[in-house]
Amino acid sequence: MWVYEKKLEYPVKVSKCDPKLAKCLIEQYGGADGELAAALRYLNQRYTIPDRVIGLLTDIGTEEFAHLEMIATMVYKLTKDATPEQLQVAGLGAHYADHGPALFYVNAAGNPWTATYIQAKGDPIADLYEDIAAEEKARATYEHLINMTDDVDIHDSLKFLREREIVHATRFREAVEMLKEHQEEKKVF
Repeated sequence: MWVYEKKLEYPVKVSKCDPKLAKCLIEQYGGADGELAAALRYLNQRYTIPDRVIGLLTDIGTEEFAHLEMIATMVYKLTKDATPEQLQVAGLGAHYADHGPALFYVNAAGNPWTATYIQAKGDPIADLYEDIAAEEKARATYEHLINMTDDVDIHDSLKFLREREIVHATRFREAVEMLKEHQEEKKVF
Protein backbone atom coordinates (compact mmCIF):
# COMPACT_ATOMS: atom_id res chain seq x y z
CA MET A 1 0.00 0.00 0.00
CA TRP A 2 2.64 2.54 0.99
CA VAL A 3 6.22 2.84 -0.09
CA TYR A 4 8.29 4.57 2.54
CA GLU A 5 11.50 6.34 1.62
CA LYS A 6 13.75 7.09 4.55
CA LYS A 7 13.87 10.80 3.83
CA LEU A 8 11.69 13.74 4.67
CA GLU A 9 9.27 15.12 2.12
CA TYR A 10 11.22 18.39 2.35
CA PRO A 11 14.55 19.02 4.08
CA VAL A 12 14.46 20.36 7.64
CA LYS A 13 17.32 22.57 8.72
CA VAL A 14 17.60 24.38 12.02
CA SER A 15 20.29 26.97 12.73
CA LYS A 16 20.13 27.05 16.52
CA CYS A 17 18.74 25.47 19.63
CA ASP A 18 15.39 27.15 20.32
CA PRO A 19 13.18 25.32 22.84
CA LYS A 20 10.74 28.27 22.98
CA LEU A 21 9.98 27.87 19.28
CA ALA A 22 9.77 24.08 19.74
CA LYS A 23 7.11 24.59 22.41
CA CYS A 24 5.02 26.60 19.96
CA LEU A 25 5.76 24.33 17.00
CA ILE A 26 4.47 21.30 18.90
CA GLU A 27 1.00 22.74 18.24
CA GLN A 28 1.35 21.36 14.72
CA TYR A 29 2.29 17.96 16.16
CA GLY A 30 -0.52 17.37 18.63
CA GLY A 31 -2.87 20.32 18.35
CA ALA A 32 -6.43 20.47 17.04
CA ASP A 33 -5.33 21.90 13.70
CA GLY A 34 -2.05 20.01 13.53
CA GLU A 35 -0.79 17.38 11.17
CA LEU A 36 -1.86 14.31 13.16
CA ALA A 37 -5.46 15.51 13.44
CA ALA A 38 -5.52 16.33 9.72
CA ALA A 39 -4.11 12.96 8.66
CA LEU A 40 -6.56 11.01 10.78
CA ARG A 41 -9.51 13.23 9.79
CA TYR A 42 -8.97 12.73 6.06
CA LEU A 43 -8.18 9.03 6.23
CA ASN A 44 -11.33 8.51 8.31
CA GLN A 45 -13.63 10.59 6.11
CA ARG A 46 -12.77 8.64 2.98
CA TYR A 47 -15.06 5.82 4.08
CA THR A 48 -18.21 7.94 3.72
CA ILE A 49 -17.27 10.09 0.75
CA PRO A 50 -18.11 9.48 -2.92
CA ASP A 51 -15.63 7.36 -4.85
CA ARG A 52 -14.36 10.28 -6.91
CA VAL A 53 -12.99 11.99 -3.76
CA ILE A 54 -11.54 8.97 -1.93
CA GLY A 55 -8.19 9.28 -3.70
CA LEU A 56 -7.89 12.95 -2.77
CA LEU A 57 -8.51 12.26 0.91
CA THR A 58 -6.11 9.31 0.85
CA ASP A 59 -3.37 11.30 -0.86
CA ILE A 60 -3.66 14.35 1.38
CA GLY A 61 -4.11 12.27 4.54
CA THR A 62 -0.96 10.34 3.74
CA GLU A 63 0.95 13.54 2.99
CA GLU A 64 -0.09 14.91 6.38
CA PHE A 65 1.84 12.04 7.98
CA ALA A 66 4.91 13.23 6.05
CA HIS A 67 4.31 16.70 7.49
CA LEU A 68 4.01 15.22 10.97
CA GLU A 69 7.43 13.67 10.43
CA MET A 70 8.83 17.07 9.45
CA ILE A 71 7.38 18.73 12.55
CA ALA A 72 8.82 15.99 14.76
CA THR A 73 12.22 16.52 13.14
CA MET A 74 12.03 20.28 13.71
CA VAL A 75 11.06 19.90 17.37
CA TYR A 76 13.83 17.34 17.87
CA LYS A 77 16.45 19.58 16.24
CA LEU A 78 15.26 22.66 18.13
CA THR A 79 15.59 20.88 21.50
CA LYS A 80 18.32 18.23 21.08
CA ASP A 81 21.06 20.43 22.57
CA ALA A 82 18.86 22.11 25.18
CA THR A 83 19.64 21.64 28.84
CA PRO A 84 16.87 20.77 31.30
CA GLU A 85 17.15 24.36 32.55
CA GLN A 86 16.60 25.77 29.04
CA LEU A 87 13.59 23.48 28.60
CA GLN A 88 12.20 24.70 31.93
CA VAL A 89 12.63 28.36 30.92
CA ALA A 90 10.93 27.63 27.58
CA GLY A 91 7.90 26.18 29.35
CA LEU A 92 8.78 22.57 28.52
CA GLY A 93 9.80 21.55 32.04
CA ALA A 94 6.68 19.49 32.71
CA HIS A 95 6.98 17.87 29.28
CA TYR A 96 10.60 16.97 30.01
CA ALA A 97 9.68 15.60 33.44
CA ASP A 98 6.97 13.40 31.93
CA HIS A 99 8.60 12.36 28.65
CA GLY A 100 12.28 13.25 28.75
CA PRO A 101 13.40 14.12 25.22
CA ALA A 102 10.56 12.07 23.64
CA LEU A 103 7.83 13.74 21.66
CA PHE A 104 4.30 13.40 22.92
CA TYR A 105 1.09 14.43 21.17
CA VAL A 106 0.19 17.67 22.92
CA ASN A 107 -0.65 21.15 21.75
CA ALA A 108 1.45 24.22 22.53
CA ALA A 109 -0.37 24.64 25.86
CA GLY A 110 0.52 21.07 26.86
CA ASN A 111 -2.98 19.63 26.45
CA PRO A 112 -2.95 16.05 25.15
CA TRP A 113 -4.18 15.25 21.67
CA THR A 114 -7.77 14.03 21.61
CA ALA A 115 -9.97 12.32 19.04
CA THR A 116 -12.48 15.14 19.51
CA TYR A 117 -10.23 17.14 17.18
CA ILE A 118 -11.39 14.95 14.31
CA GLN A 119 -14.68 15.94 12.74
CA ALA A 120 -16.70 13.71 10.42
CA LYS A 121 -20.35 14.29 9.63
CA GLY A 122 -20.80 11.73 6.87
CA ASP A 123 -22.03 14.46 4.53
CA PRO A 124 -19.43 14.97 1.78
CA ILE A 125 -19.97 18.71 1.42
CA ALA A 126 -19.95 19.35 5.18
CA ASP A 127 -16.84 17.21 5.63
CA LEU A 128 -14.98 18.92 2.80
CA TYR A 129 -15.82 22.36 4.20
CA GLU A 130 -14.46 21.13 7.55
CA ASP A 131 -11.30 20.06 5.72
CA ILE A 132 -10.94 23.45 4.03
CA ALA A 133 -11.27 25.17 7.41
CA ALA A 134 -8.69 22.82 8.95
CA GLU A 135 -6.21 23.56 6.18
CA GLU A 136 -6.74 27.31 6.47
CA LYS A 137 -6.27 27.19 10.25
CA ALA A 138 -3.05 25.21 9.79
CA ARG A 139 -1.88 27.76 7.19
CA ALA A 140 -2.52 30.58 9.66
CA THR A 141 -0.63 28.72 12.39
CA TYR A 142 2.37 28.28 10.09
CA GLU A 143 2.29 32.00 9.31
CA HIS A 144 2.31 32.74 13.05
CA LEU A 145 5.22 30.34 13.58
CA ILE A 146 7.18 31.95 10.74
CA ASN A 147 6.68 35.32 12.44
CA MET A 148 8.02 33.92 15.73
CA THR A 149 11.55 33.13 14.56
CA ASP A 150 14.41 34.75 12.71
CA ASP A 151 15.95 31.36 11.85
CA VAL A 152 16.02 31.46 8.03
CA ASP A 153 16.62 27.71 7.84
CA ILE A 154 13.46 26.84 9.73
CA HIS A 155 11.59 29.57 7.82
CA ASP A 156 12.23 27.54 4.68
CA SER A 157 10.61 24.37 6.06
CA LEU A 158 7.71 26.28 7.62
CA LYS A 159 7.04 28.11 4.36
CA PHE A 160 6.99 24.78 2.52
CA LEU A 161 4.41 23.43 4.99
CA ARG A 162 2.34 26.62 4.76
CA GLU A 163 2.26 26.34 0.97
CA ARG A 164 1.15 22.70 1.15
CA GLU A 165 -1.78 23.76 3.37
CA ILE A 166 -2.80 26.25 0.67
CA VAL A 167 -2.62 23.54 -2.00
CA HIS A 168 -4.67 21.15 0.13
CA ALA A 169 -7.37 23.77 0.79
CA THR A 170 -7.52 24.47 -2.95
CA ARG A 171 -7.92 20.77 -3.79
CA PHE A 172 -10.71 20.46 -1.22
CA ARG A 173 -12.47 23.51 -2.69
CA GLU A 174 -12.25 21.92 -6.13
CA ALA A 175 -13.73 18.70 -4.73
CA VAL A 176 -16.66 20.65 -3.22
CA GLU A 177 -17.38 22.25 -6.59
CA MET A 178 -17.14 18.91 -8.37
CA LEU A 179 -19.56 17.29 -5.92
CA LYS A 180 -21.98 20.21 -6.18
CA GLU A 181 -21.93 19.95 -9.98
CA HIS A 182 -22.52 16.22 -9.75
CA GLN A 183 -25.50 16.80 -7.43
CA GLU A 184 -26.95 19.34 -9.88
CA GLU A 185 -26.53 16.87 -12.77
CA LYS A 186 -28.42 14.23 -10.84
CA LYS A 187 -31.29 16.66 -10.21
CA VAL A 188 -31.64 17.43 -13.93
CA PHE A 189 -32.41 13.85 -14.82
